[in-house]
Amino acid sequence: MSALFQPLQAGALTLPNRILMAPLTRCRAEAGHVPGDLIATHYAQRASAGLIITEATMAMAGNSAFWHEPGIYNAAQVAGWKKVTDAVHAAGGRIFLQIWHGGRACHPLLNDGAQPVAPSPIAITNDEVHTPEGKKPYVVPRALQDDELPGIVAGFRQAAANARAAGFDGVEVHGANGYLLDEFLRDGANRRSGPYGGPIENRARLLLEVLQATIDVWGSDRVGLRLSPLNSYNSMIDSDPVGLISWLAERLNDYRLAYLHVMRSDFLGQQKDDVLTPARKHYRGVLIGNMGYSPQEAAAAIESGQLDGVAFGVPFLANPDLPARIKVGAQLNAADPTTFYSPGPEGYTDYPFMQ
Repeated sequence: MSALFQPLQAGALTLPNRILMAPLTRCRAEAGHVPGDLIATHYAQRASAGLIITEATMAMAGNSAFWHEPGIYNAAQVAGWKKVTDAVHAAGGRIFLQIWHGGRACHPLLNDGAQPVAPSPIAITNDEVHTPEGKKPYVVPRALQDDELPGIVAGFRQAAANARAAGFDGVEVHGANGYLLDEFLRDGANRRSGPYGGPIENRARLLLEVLQATIDVWGSDRVGLRLSPLNSYNSMIDSDPVGLISWLAERLNDYRLAYLHVMRSDFLGQQKDDVLTPARKHYRGVLIGNMGYSPQEAAAAIESGQLDGVAFGVPFLANPDLPARIKVGAQLNAADPTTFYSPGPEGYTDYPFMQ
């Protein structure tokens, strides 16, 4: 396992190990989408990760997709996140905020009746969203006008500035899993014409504008990006996922990011291909892999040069001391899926540390 415990220079940060904590939506924010003491405890418990990447956090108001997810668009949220970053730093950790717009995955019942927005008026199908009135079907979103998109970019820019005020070490732009930026990227959700539709260079325009706005705040060496070219979650598909990741990986070299974080597979198992090989071929920076890695496979991928680090999700959820357990080959706690999104400390801050 020694490859997992070599330091990694990721932009401006020197990570003490290559075991990153993947972003995990847990729906534990307090009223007003404010992160509280419970969230601070949760992340501080996991400060031994090479880098913590937080759960998806609302970059701007009125775009809730999970009911109880945190935001970063007002002073109360910034103050709440400052408690989190202080706790993580006091425990010796490093933490990036994942900034996010839910796009068509939002719902009117979560957003004062507002219709969700997307690149095209195409609804998520074969799934439902949790709301105060129970599970409901997703609704058809409203297609954003081109002249509305600078406002989206400005919202991400302000979120990045707020993350800086909250004491984070950097930010990860969420370009994955069928949310707004990913909806623009993939041709199954983006059917528009004009400067933000059609060929990949147009579909990627909004993502790259958001990335540049975020870099303007932080500098490129404290900005990461997450992509999921294969993931069909939220009714997503692309006609050429390998071409998409190949083009993006090459284009992203221009930005000198802290890292590129690629989800290698599909939550639902519907789409299969190899997107990490072209990502590694075309991307010259730090490449982080994610989804279903065992510690052994992660170490082998790093030793072979395919990856520079691996982000672990569910194992970190149930094992706050995951790096220490991996290092000595200790048994891992099993995660309880029934508490993934429930309120309170159960299944969140009560998983035991190794004795």
